[in-house]
Amino acid sequence: MKKTSKRKLFWIFAIGIIVSFALKINSETKNYSCVTKTETFTVRGKSMVGIVDEGKKVKILYGYYGCNPAQKGDVVAYNYSGNPNLIIKTVWGVPGDVFKLRMDNGKWEIMLNNNILANSNNQPYLLDNGEAKMLKLYEKDYQGKIPLDTYLILGNITRGSLDSTRFGLVSKDDIAGKVEY
Repeated sequence: MKKTSKRKLFWIFAIGIIVSFALKINSETKNYSCVTKTETFTVRGKSMVGIVDEGKKVKILYGYYGCNPAQKGDVVAYNYSGNPNLIIKTVWGVPGDVFKLRMDNGKWEIMLNNNILANSNNQPYLLDNGEAKMLKLYEKDYQGKIPLDTYLILGNITRGSLDSTRFGLVSKDDIAGKVEY
């Protein structure tokens, strides 16, 4: 075989390996086959300011979590019962994580795997007794361990967000889709 033919075969083989590897990585990390539809929305509200600001357009991938687990840091669209609009929050706790509430200087801190939860500005989530009430119930009922197909979702503001501090841990079934921003 000529040198140029061997060189061509080498490069075809090498490119084939690289493409196969890239496709394998992509299929392991993101599976879009379960996305049933996508829609673009304009964000209303300030609970995610610093991550997804009010007025920004985002794309919701409905059904994405039908074949992908939610990961820490994912921004999700959640179907909050009684609210006609989806709410957008960040996934902080995933199945198997240990969470608890700890009192410090008259406020409750949310602890996840023995670390104090803090937002993207490194401000800790501090709750008063009323705000901590719902999560205390979940902590007691589940011995502080997030169960299968259940998540802790929070806004990026540390107080006053309509999130797990108000309605508790959420079911995977109520997560409408992944938010791309």
